[in-house]
Amino acid sequence: MVQLSKRLQAVADLAGVAGVLADVGTDHGYIPVFLVSCGKAGRAIAMDVNEGPLRRAEENIRQFGLEGRIETRLSDGLYALSPGEAGVIVIAGMGGALMARILEKGEGAACAAERLVLQPQSELPEFRRFLSERGYRITDENMVFEDGKFYSMMAAEWAGNKSDGFRCKMTEADLKYGALLIARRHPVLHSYLLRQRKQKQDILEKLGKNARQDVSGRKEQLKLELGEIEAMLGAW
Repeated sequence: MVQLSKRLQAVADLAGVAGVLADVGTDHGYIPVFLVSCGKAGRAIAMDVNEGPLRRAEENIRQFGLEGRIETRLSDGLYALSPGEAGVIVIAGMGGALMARILEKGEGAACAAERLVLQPQSELPEFRRFLSERGYRITDENMVFEDGKFYSMMAAEWAGNKSDGFRCKMTEADLKYGALLIARRHPVLHSYLLRQRKQKQDILEKLGKNARQDVSGRKEQLKLELGEIEAMLGAW
């Protein structure tokens, strides 16, 4: 069975069990190969906007003898996926703004899926806000530390009009760090907050020593952010 990195394993774990899984931006096809091999996905569609990654995915699919169960498709985002064709859709390892555009342009397929598994590499607060405003409910979250970097990932589903009750209720801390990660006192989030506190304290100290211009606004912002972090750490 293919061995996944800690990040990809966490993404695969959020996928759960799927009759048909679609992996957008599949690269080497590791996630569909893993999930089909271990019986958590009956079939899979490995999708990428470039032919090179699809060829690499096809090599791995052949290596594990899964040609009859994993299909590859050249696709810009969700363009080549029909609504309802995949119960679980994975989009991982790309910027949050790009992922938001993919979900927006492929809204039919995204809304029809039972579960979306999303791992944005950047712009997490903006991406969480996008999900809420577009009617998606975050149902699960995880966070891992690998090779010196922190990675957050989430499962979501389209809630439609049912989402009206929780839209705009996320605090700034929820948007930055993940409401479920905070509620669960996730140990990796704790490590991340400790690192963030140290980084912001260092910046604040340097501003006080070396500033050649008015940095009072920046210092006040850092103090607010530190207060937010201290409040969360105090609840652990």
